[in-house]
Amino acid sequence: MIPYNSPTQDQLLAIDVCAGIAELAKHDRFAAAEPDMVQAIVEGIGALTEGEFAPLNRVGDLEGAKLENGVVRLPNGFAEAYNNYVEQGWNAIAASPEFGGQGLPSTLGCNVLENIGTANFAFNLLPMLSIGAIEAVDHHGSATQRAMYLPKLVSGEWSGTMNLTEPQAGSDVGALRSTAIPIEDGVHQGKYRIQGQKIYITWGEHELARNIVHLVLARTPGAPEGTRGISLFVVPKYHVNADGSLGARNDLRCVSLEHKLGINASPTCVMSFGDNGECIGELVGAENRGLAAMFTMMNSARINVGSQGVQIAERALQQAMHYARERVQSSRAGSPDRTPVAIIEHPDVRRMLLRMKSLTEAMRALLYYTTGQVDRGTLGDDAAARRGEVLVPLIKAWGTDTGVEVASIGVQVHGGMGFIEETGAAQHYRDARIAPIYEGTNGIQAADLVTRKLGFEGGAVFAALMQDILRDSGDEPALAALASDCAAIGNWMLGEASLDDRLAGSVPFCTMCAVAVAGWQMLRQKRAVQSGLAPALAASKPVTTRFFLDHIVTEASGLKASATAGAGVLYALSAEQLAG
Repeated sequence: MIPYNSPTQDQLLAIDVCAGIAELAKHDRFAAAEPDMVQAIVEGIGALTEGEFAPLNRVGDLEGAKLENGVVRLPNGFAEAYNNYVEQGWNAIAASPEFGGQGLPSTLGCNVLENIGTANFAFNLLPMLSIGAIEAVDHHGSATQRAMYLPKLVSGEWSGTMNLTEPQAGSDVGALRSTAIPIEDGVHQGKYRIQGQKIYITWGEHELARNIVHLVLARTPGAPEGTRGISLFVVPKYHVNADGSLGARNDLRCVSLEHKLGINASPTCVMSFGDNGECIGELVGAENRGLAAMFTMMNSARINVGSQGVQIAERALQQAMHYARERVQSSRAGSPDRTPVAIIEHPDVRRMLLRMKSLTEAMRALLYYTTGQVDRGTLGDDAAARRGEVLVPLIKAWGTDTGVEVASIGVQVHGGMGFIEETGAAQHYRDARIAPIYEGTNGIQAADLVTRKLGFEGGAVFAALMQDILRDSGDEPALAALASDCAAIGNWMLGEASLDDRLAGSVPFCTMCAVAVAGWQMLRQKRAVQSGLAPALAASKPVTTRFFLDHIVTEASGLKASATAGAGVLYALSAEQLAG
């Protein structure tokens, strides 16, 4: 298989220019994020993932996770790789020092996940879900819960999951039926008996971590219908004793593993809680406030799923580049020399490769701009926090859609060999396809943008973002025009457009906005490189930026008509007529 090489230089550039890590390091909380520390982290996790996680990617796809007598088994090498990840402290990068974390910016924690996921897309979901669980318990758990669960979750000795979906309740979380009955006496007094079934639980059962901390949504007796009556519970695989040691196994089990299109090494579990009436959980936060608590975890997960678009694109790009340099076929068009050349010399292959590279770098730029805003929000910058919230659906939706596109182009570069599993190109395409679906489908992300995020402060937060792009893109008319169109569509959606009209145009509008922000960040990177930063990228970055601004930005401008077309044509046929 093609070796994986961490894209360290482009990551460092994005962390520097787009996240603004030097500015973050001026604050006491993030003072440790000095340039030497940042470089050591990016290079260190890159080396670990190149050497240990990447070689397991293909075997994980071929062998997958297997359920045997209630235990999930993974291919040889997975346990050792995870143990090394934990022992070297990578899981603790951005967590609170109070619980054993290093307290560094979430931007650097994101980089750890980016490298793991590029090396091994399926494996990455294990630490990604744990980090979300850490945030949920840290923000909403009691002091006792934080002390009991966070040190082991932060270290990675224990892992975490998120349990929302049920067979009858997919994106409509309010339709869930899992119950939580208060325990009024006995050793578990004050806790709850949890009963129900959850599906699509990523890494819901495995043996890599010593305990699994399930965060489970359920409904207490007499709770209101819908999302207003949902509570959140922490339900460990093994009971935790007062001294932190592990007790007996809780009454929960993995019923089956899903057979999936991709991410075969990531066990996607059907989980059953309380088959014997003795599944014990603890309430996190207040009753009926579970969805708000879970959204803390989901927001983190949505950024990191957006990162998965970058991850799969980078891996597909590297494989396509390697193949295009090695595959010799046909002479160059118009050349008097009829000697066959490597296909990287042919114009259309060049177009595909440059598109892949440009899109991958632009996604990464948007990703780290988003994490930089989130980190500023952590430091108390409310304007940055609000902007970060607006950016989340952009990186999640456009990032994952674009990851699929880049992986698809990677198959195309390989030609017929891309359709053959042995080359590995098909795995990237299969793995990529889940990312636009989970953690809220991309249609839900776009709907969140136009129904909630767009209206922050009467539209002022979104308008300020587009104004910043306009102010900084004076010498790039295509980018300025796209930002201007986004601002105008935003005003239309907040004004005369009906709710149906907004939702009908939400996906193309989300794409336009994401491309505008990504193009802006690419432009900032190009200027930084031309001023002497990242000399290793001096030749390539201006070219990938030029391609993005001339091709991708202008394509996005063409979506304006779709974004403003309204919902009329969508309902011109009845459901029966449309389906018939």
